[in-house]
Amino acid sequence: MSITSADICAAADQLNGFVGFNAKAGHYIVRFSEDSFGMDVPDASITPACEFVWCALEGDLMTLKRERIQILLDQHINDRLQISAPLLAYMRHPEQAEIVAQRFLQ
Repeated sequence: MSITSADICAAADQLNGFVGFNAKAGHYIVRFSEDSFGMDVPDASITPACEFVWCALEGDLMTLKRERIQILLDQHINDRLQISAPLLAYMRHPEQAEIVAQRFLQ
């Protein structure tokens, strides 16, 4: 079965958890409740994982960033984050351009 960019985008939208930047340690951490971050993580940095992996480009266009998916993979909790086969396939092919998609807030 081939994986399309639509499959990859859908998998990114299914990610669980929240990502926050720990200013004291200088790295991103993942939690599964907005309330479970400590004082070293500013509220403004807490983002749902499904939004964290996307970066604004221009207008409604966004890029699905491999470096941000890698931050999630580095947590070694793929099942809890719901990182699925389409995202793993996307990560296995860094020679291909990152996905750029038009996204709208629901």
